[in-house]
Amino acid sequence: MTLTVVNSGGTNPDGTNPDAAISSVPTGLFIGGQWRETTARMPVEEPATGTELTTVSDASVDDGRAALAAAADAQREWAATAPRVRSEILMRAHRALLDDADRLALIATREMGKPLAEARGEAAYAAEFFRWFAEEAVRLDGGYLPAPAGGARFVVTRQPVGPSILITPWNFPMAMATRKIGPALAAGCTCVVKPAEQTPLCTLAIAEILTAAGVPDGVVNVVTTSDPGPVISAMIADPRSRKLSFTGSTAVGKLLLEQCARSVMRTSMELGGNAPLIVFDDADIDAAVEGALAAKMRNIGQACTAANRIYLQRAIAPEFTRRFTEALAALRMGNGLGEGVAVGPLIDAAAVEKVTELVADARARGAQVLLGGEAAGGPGYFYPPTVLTEVPDDAEMCGTEIFGPVAALTTFESEAEVLSRANDTPYGLVSYVFTENLRRGLRVCEALDTGMVGLNQGVVSNPAAPFGGVKESGLGREGGFTGIDEFLETKYIGVAL
Repeated sequence: MTLTVVNSGGTNPDGTNPDAAISSVPTGLFIGGQWRETTARMPVEEPATGTELTTVSDASVDDGRAALAAAADAQREWAATAPRVRSEILMRAHRALLDDADRLALIATREMGKPLAEARGEAAYAAEFFRWFAEEAVRLDGGYLPAPAGGARFVVTRQPVGPSILITPWNFPMAMATRKIGPALAAGCTCVVKPAEQTPLCTLAIAEILTAAGVPDGVVNVVTTSDPGPVISAMIADPRSRKLSFTGSTAVGKLLLEQCARSVMRTSMELGGNAPLIVFDDADIDAAVEGALAAKMRNIGQACTAANRIYLQRAIAPEFTRRFTEALAALRMGNGLGEGVAVGPLIDAAAVEKVTELVADARARGAQVLLGGEAAGGPGYFYPPTVLTEVPDDAEMCGTEIFGPVAALTTFESEAEVLSRANDTPYGLVSYVFTENLRRGLRVCEALDTGMVGLNQGVVSNPAAPFGGVKESGLGREGGFTGIDEFLETKYIGVAL
């Protein structure tokens, strides 16, 4: 596979300037409506080249406490702000984010590595969370009813949880920020956002957009840090913080849950996945190949929703494998700024090392390599699209997130067999099923132990749908009608007559 090399500097054919996009982003902490530069700096690397893009402020524990103090000071006034006003601010942010999509896409491509076309899609997806929750802000429900025994009335209202700590991952730096900030602001909560250390620039740019849209000082604060453990722990231990929303690994999520338990803090967790993708022998092969490509290759395979284990019913396995492999082989790999590039770099050297080790383990256990199988080498952190067949269930990649462009294919005979194998995991985020039999489709979807299922489709994420998992894949839901619930408390008022 050819590696497309693109110079990150200069002006692109479409008139955009990658260097100008990076230099336009403020590099300080955003606390109480002010940008604060710190003496300590944190480098931001470009995965496509392995070189430093810029540096940003590196927050200390005291900086984290200052951000939380700003959020706490602003909480009462923001909670009292009319829902319609909060809604209109979010709608302005939605429109501004769309207007700024090209610049934001350049920032995301350079700090995270995803192809530019995909980054533009993420920008549009991110903007939709602001629009969705702008609409939800004015629809907070409650209730009024007579006591069954008479003599009183029950008033039920919903109030913001309070200052919230929002921790976002590196793989979707725009969308994961708006998916958390949107419902928090709509519900009337202030927040402190801690973006991943690999990709802080998108969140800092979004903070500017929110300020221009009219978000008051202190309502949204952003702290960037290379040592998040002590900073986050100090904020969790502070009684002023009332909510933690985290997207990241299951291991880190468990540690945070332990800390939150000490003060019984409200939590929502979107954690790791181990998604099975099942193709039955009556599936539409065109749709199955297209869906598997989307489920496997979105974000270069670096997604918790990525198809981790692909199960093919034996009769259709040869045809599916051939067509799927040909489709992957046709993808162009290189710097995401390059025209026609569909496969960018992985996030860092550790990611390449992990994928390399997982492929080596699978091969040692009998898996066969049909495509790829070796790292592309530098500069940058590239690993080519890879197809493995006959991958045994005890291969390490079948029990952990691959987080790379590696497809692990295996065959099955019966519905009962594949359900047993698909559910044999502590994770339960998402699964995918391809079949033209409606009864089978519904039966299998209901039997899969995951919070989401894609039936004859390879992408399930949508701002209007509840996103989340079961078992060790998380707690709570983001997006949809239930997404705002994570930032609201129910209060009952008994009124004597």
